[in-house]
Amino acid sequence: MRDGRRLTRSQWAVALAITVVGALPLARAYLIAQQPKSWQIDVQVYRDAGVSLLQGRPVYEWLTQAPQYLPFTYPPFAAILAIPLALLPFGVVGWLWSVLQLLADLLIVRYAGRALLARSGRRAGWLLGLLTVAVLYLLPVSDGFRFGQVNAFLVLGCLLDLMRPRLRWLDRVPQGVLVGVATAIKLTPGVFIVHFLVSRQWRAAAVSAGTAAGVTLGSFVLLPQASFAFWGGALQDPTRLGANDGTSNQSIRGILMRLGLDGTPLSAVWLLLAAATAVLGFGLAKRAHDRGNEVAAAALVGMMAVLLSPVSWIHHFHWLVLALFALLGSDPLRHPRRIAAAVGLYVVLLLHLPWWGQWHLVSANEPFPAASSGDPFWTLLNNSYGLAALLSLLVLAWREARRRRGRQRPRPPVRQPESDALSTPRS
Repeated sequence: MRDGRRLTRSQWAVALAITVVGALPLARAYLIAQQPKSWQIDVQVYRDAGVSLLQGRPVYEWLTQAPQYLPFTYPPFAAILAIPLALLPFGVVGWLWSVLQLLADLLIVRYAGRALLARSGRRAGWLLGLLTVAVLYLLPVSDGFRFGQVNAFLVLGCLLDLMRPRLRWLDRVPQGVLVGVATAIKLTPGVFIVHFLVSRQWRAAAVSAGTAAGVTLGSFVLLPQASFAFWGGALQDPTRLGANDGTSNQSIRGILMRLGLDGTPLSAVWLLLAAATAVLGFGLAKRAHDRGNEVAAAALVGMMAVLLSPVSWIHHFHWLVLALFALLGSDPLRHPRRIAAAVGLYVVLLLHLPWWGQWHLVSANEPFPAASSGDPFWTLLNNSYGLAALLSLLVLAWREARRRRGRQRPRPPVRQPESDALSTPRS
């Protein structure tokens, strides 16, 4: 069942129709009714990087127009990929980017939920469409449409690279290439290279690391000045990304900063918690891979991407879409607790809980971002996305522990009926 069943063209058509209809409110809110000054601001950053390359202006010194003034924060290879965006009008780019995100999210649900879809038979198209629409309104996903983010494409690429058996249209692409390209675009997918090493997928690790290194070196040859500017300066300045202690940073480090830690204590506690999280997360991902559950492995490694990074904005938590399906498993109807865990995570990601916490703490005149002196309940909400990722990790660890205990528990010997035991063997 883990391989899933191929969907027919009519099932794909039904799923796509449901997805498009369900996405219309998002299109109206973020493409039609959105104010021009905040319209697709991240796509504007990408496009401006491509324009900078074409016009010869410094990629990492250029800021977008007022009132955002946003810098380009990705490696030079991402700027090269943005050149086609610079050849199109910005309005066309915004709409096209949103359509591609929609298709990426549809494919993420298709392959992350393939075990569920395989059990649904002829209703697979309807289920795929409804699940995709449900995912679109999660805050990390809808923020991707609001800002024009790249996360959906990174999640999809890494998920497809881990899937077994390999999809037909990826047969000629060695495992690790997609992870390597994603890492060259945005550094955080590099956690999947760590996963390949920990799970002893040596060839995939070599291919992904080699792809990332080759693409990066090629970018260095093409763009030496921009490469020096990124690797020698921009990468070492996390403040370029924005206020690290703001509510939107839901990584472990962001949570600790909002709890009032700073300087050496912050670094020490962060490194300790990050190390413990990495040991647990990568260890669980290896066991999931060993069982052939690549969706769970991708979800666990994706959680490492957002928890271990110094800065993980709310829209980066797109990875937790995979965690929803990992929590559900292949047959959730037989395990009500799996449904409860997935529904709990879904509700947290659906609601704007971190912003509720910030609004209350600020309105109560609490010192911010050091909000730990405020009401514990609102402080909990203020950090709820990072804590939800940690809790999901612990739930999957608890499930793995139960599975191992079940395997180790000795089975009682099968007793033969007395009539068989006392019967005389025939000669």
